[in-house]
Amino acid sequence: MRELLYWIVECIAKIHSYILRLNDAYEYDFTDKELHFLVIGVMGMAFLFVVYPVFKWLAKRDHVMVIAWIYVFTLVIVITFAIEIGQRVTHTGNMEFSDIVMGIFGFVVMFLIFSVIRAFCKLVLGSIRDRIDRE
Repeated sequence: MRELLYWIVECIAKIHSYILRLNDAYEYDFTDKELHFLVIGVMGMAFLFVVYPVFKWLAKRDHVMVIAWIYVFTLVIVITFAIEIGQRVTHTGNMEFSDIVMGIFGFVVMFLIFSVIRAFCKLVLGSIRDRIDRE
């Protein structure tokens, strides 16, 4: 877990240094806060331009559950990382990558169980509706 976090921090530090070198090379003189504003703003908009068409396509095909799953899956990842980082900072537990993996795996398994139950209920209700329509 520690190695993964250090690798992520190292990648972010390299990108940060590169952006600062660009800022200095072109003499823009942006402050650190202004750079954060610009970089996170551009990155967020890039994500939006990718995610929006995908979600719109899914919604048109009545796949709102997929949209909800993607959103919740993202939240689960963020929350599990936050819990593990919180354990590290507060010394209330061990920060372990395997805990993150198992937490996410728990969500995936429980969602699969939910999906099977949901599909079964839709099948039963659909056959009941068909029977009523035929009568």
